[in-house]
Parts: sequence; C-alpha cells; structure tokens
Amino acid sequence: MTDTPSSAAIERIVAEEYGRCVATLTRVLGDIDLAEDAVQDALTVALVRWPADGVPPNPGGWLVTTGRRRALDRLRRDALGREKEARAAREEAPPDDDADEEEGPVRDDRLRLIFTCCHPALALPARVALTLRLLGGLATPEIARAFLVPEATMAQRIVRAKNKIRAARIPYRVPRDADLPDRLPGVLAVVYLVFTEGHATGSRDDLAAEAIRLGRLLAELMPDEPEVLGLLALMLLTESRRPARRAPDGTRVLLADQDRTRWDRRLVTEGLDLVRRCLRRDRPGPYQVQAAINAVHASAPDAASTDWAQIVALHDQLLALAPSPTVALNRAVALAETEGPAAALTIVDALAERLDRYHLLHAVRADLLRRLGRDDEARDALDAALARTDDPDDRALLEARRDVGAGPGTGGGTGRMGA
Repeated sequence: MTDTPSSAAIERIVAEEYGRCVATLTRVLGDIDLAEDAVQDALTVALVRWPADGVPPNPGGWLVTTGRRRALDRLRRDALGREKEARAAREEAPPDDDADEEEGPVRDDRLRLIFTCCHPALALPARVALTLRLLGGLATPEIARAFLVPEATMAQRIVRAKNKIRAARIPYRVPRDADLPDRLPGVLAVVYLVFTEGHATGSRDDLAAEAIRLGRLLAELMPDEPEVLGLLALMLLTESRRPARRAPDGTRVLLADQDRTRWDRRLVTEGLDLVRRCLRRDRPGPYQVQAAINAVHASAPDAASTDWAQIVALHDQLLALAPSPTVALNRAVALAETEGPAAALTIVDALAERLDRYHLLHAVRADLLRRLGRDDEARDALDAALARTDDPDDRALLEARRDVGAGPGTGGGTGRMGA
C-alpha cells in the first residue's frame, strides 16, 4: 500500500480507472448493468478503505477484483443469475491477464465496450451517450452539456438505451470484422466526445489521453478508413495546443492569443502527416475536414498569418458533409475575418433561435457587435452568454470581455471559445 491518499487523489484515480473497470467487468460478467453496479460497489468500498489503508499498487485491478466478488455475491443471491454466475466463475485470470478468451479483431476491453454499445439497433445519439456514461464515467450533466440538450432529456436517453439493450437482448460480444463498418460512426463520435470533454475541462486530462489512445488503436484496427485517420489527426492537432492553453495564473488563453512556440511540435507534425495521408485518399469526411481546418491553424506561425479564406472554404465543405448550426457558427467566425463582422453577424442572427441555449453563439455575437461599434448590444449579448454557462473558465473570459471590451474574436472556432 502507498501512503494515505487525499480525497482528491482518490477521486482522480477513480475517474481514471472507471472506464477500464466497467469494460473489463462487462467482459467478465456479460452484463453491462451488473458490471456498472459492481464498479460502483467497489468504489464505495474503496472510499472507505483507501483513506485509511492507502491506495493499492494496482488500483484498477483492486477495483475489478472487488467488483467481481461483489457481483458474484449478488448473483448468488439471485436465482435468475445462475447462468451469469457460471460464466463469471470461469473468469479466474487476473484482470490484466492478456489471455484472449474470445475471437474477434478487437482486443482492448475499452474499445470492445465502445463497439458493443454502438450497436445498430440503438439510435446514434443513444449509442454515444451510453458509452460516454459507461466508458468515460461522465455524469449525466456533463454528457448533456456535450450534446447541448437538457439534463432530463439526456437522462431519459440513457435509460431508454439500456432498456433497449435489455429488451432486444443485444449481446455484449466482440464484434466481427463484418460488424465494424456499421459501428464505426458511433464509435468515432464517442471517442471524439470523450476527447472533447477531457480537452475542455482542463481537469480530466486522462479523458483526452484515453481518447487519443483509442484513436491510435482504431487506426491500427482499420488503417484503410480515412475518417479514423482524420479523427486521430484532429485530436492530435487540438491536443498539441494544450501547453499554451493556460496562462501562468491558470486562466485559459484563446487560440488567437496563444504562444505558438509552446505548441507540441511532435503532435503537430504527426497530425499534419495524417491530414496529408487523408488528402491523398480523396475520400473526404467530417473528421478529415475538421482536421484540415486545424491543420491550417497549425501551419500559421501566428494568428495574423492564418489563411482565413481556406478556413471558410473548408467550413463550406464541412457544411455540405455534415450540416449543423454549430458548423455554421464556426464558419461565421471565419467569415468575419474575410468579409467583415457585418456579413458574419447576419449569419449568427439567423442561427440565434436554434442555438439560443449555446453560450458561445452569444459570445460570438457580442464580439461581432463590438467590432461594429454597437457596444450596448455587445454587453447585452455577453450577459446572455454568461446566463447560459456555468463553466468557470468560460465565465472568466466572458466577464473579462464585458469589463474591458469584447477584444479579439474566438480565433476561428467556437468550441470552448476557440482554445
């Protein structure tokens, strides 16, 4: 055992291990609800024991072992669980054992769980939400924020997905090669949203790292799928900016204001190489285009040198491939740099009804109004943005703008204010 840990240290370990434990116990127990309950039981025990006894050398293995024992105890008390008990009892190998007891192309438990949850019988939003809950350990409010829907809506979506799995008896098994293409869109969406949550919060670096790890596994598993390469490139190019995203005092620095010499050049180089590979294949998809947009930013030595015309053109292509109001908002930000704030404001105002809950729409609108000299309206827009976010980083940026003026734009991307 290690020294007595702090509660913050335990919370960090739990967050990092949650997805792996659920994935492993899903394979071991063959039931995702039972696996999730088992992990929760193990976490309850850990929160009692670890503060007194210290964290074990292999906390994930400890949680899996404890959770499995708790699940077996529960199954023994449940006559309906005898078949599952027999299956679980055969799983005597340690959780980290590399023995492959199932056939199939996917060898990583967490990646297998994503493919399993992304069954075609579930609607795509339900697949993504359920896997974020199980694999990323994200709370319902966090998932709702990623989808821009109310928390109650997301809670119902997750419950319905689990009920569908139970009613349709969707098996939790390793997908065969023929199953992989149909599952891929949901899998990519899950991986990207896990990355986005980790990149956005600043306090869940493990999620961003896990998403990149899964992206690399997907690239090994499906090397001929350009959208897989595009997603990996997008994540690497975005992650490359992490060292410059925070000022010495911890506040977030927008893309336009970042010191680009601090960007991780190794990740930039790898991401740009993947974008070039995608271009050679000439099978464009949404993740590839988003990666190309980030490649334009990564190729500019400073914000003033950014090829905004190319970014507008790429957003036009993205709108044709995957039309959405948020993509249109991102395009408007870029358009402001080529055709001026008035042209961009016309587009933003047309999006207001569909994106009214999205605080960044109001933040972008405030910036455009300020650039047009409409200061009173800009302050009102900033107040509207503040009323629609609880994120402390976003609020700090918005309050600073309100106090001293809107300042520069979001830097060509609305996601988390262009950071």
